[in-house]
Amino acid sequence: MKLVLAGIMAGLLAATAAQAEEMVFTSWGGTTQEAQAKSWAEPFTAETGIKVLQDGPTDYGKLKAMVDSGSVSWDVIDVEMDFAIKAAKDGLLEPIDFNVVPKADLDPRFTTDHAVGSFYYSFVLAWNKGAVSGEPVGWADMFDLTKYPGKRTFYKWSAPGVIEIALLADGVPADKLYPLDLDRAFKKLDTIKPEIVWWSGGAQSQQLIASGEATFGQLWNGRVFALQEEGADVGVSWNQNMTAADVLVVPKGAKNKDLAMKFLAAATSPSAQASFAEASGYAPINTAAKAEMPEEVVKSLPDAFVDGQINLDMNYWAENRDAIATRWYAWQAQ
Repeated sequence: MKLVLAGIMAGLLAATAAQAEEMVFTSWGGTTQEAQAKSWAEPFTAETGIKVLQDGPTDYGKLKAMVDSGSVSWDVIDVEMDFAIKAAKDGLLEPIDFNVVPKADLDPRFTTDHAVGSFYYSFVLAWNKGAVSGEPVGWADMFDLTKYPGKRTFYKWSAPGVIEIALLADGVPADKLYPLDLDRAFKKLDTIKPEIVWWSGGAQSQQLIASGEATFGQLWNGRVFALQEEGADVGVSWNQNMTAADVLVVPKGAKNKDLAMKFLAAATSPSAQASFAEASGYAPINTAAKAEMPEEVVKSLPDAFVDGQINLDMNYWAENRDAIATRWYAWQAQ
């Protein structure tokens, strides 16, 4: 009997250990998450034996519901930085253990007590060359229905980007964007509202432009990079490209917090960041990564297009996120 019980206990302990060596990474899907899985998760599993399950897309409402209920199934999540700032203030995130995650080479712009950078990107103007006559040069062209007819596509959710684009197109200088003049922005967006097709995820934005369903689009630069790598006839303008970052966070109450910290250390390492940047077209958040990247790749990243570049104000958005969202979704529904 003792031997049987010992065998059962050993089996239970082995099962528990096996379960502990598994974690969940949640991101936005499409080519971006594919690159994250290949550049971060697969090498991490090969080195540590810890299996990384993929889930998604990132859903802020679902994240909050998990934390509030005490039933958290995600361990590491890729989120927008303004959300991370507010989520930390709301008590939704675990602090980063910088005894496990090396901090010295991480870009301080995208590093907080509760988040480390995932990647650094730009919103750029993209278009389907077969559906557009001529070469658009900037955001104002998205609002010129006479010169450039057709559908436009913008990011559906209340987040940094679209409001700033509308204000820039209406003549607001880049250094005078904040605080955002919402009345002016919505008035400008009203001029093209019937022609707007909303995208809710990066894969959808690619499909809309590649198919020509939308002639113009506000896209993440990495999504345009992926389309061009696949041979799609897509143009891009970096004029007034708008920069921000995604960050990696650990939700409060994550069941595998220790494994999550190890994963963060691996994902933000120079080699992992270099690999992801080369695969995605997004810039690395580890300052030592570029030394491991081909020069031609470095020249194609967002931080190679700093002339006229605009840094979206993540702290402003974090402080005003709820108020802007209320106006945004009410306007969309009208």
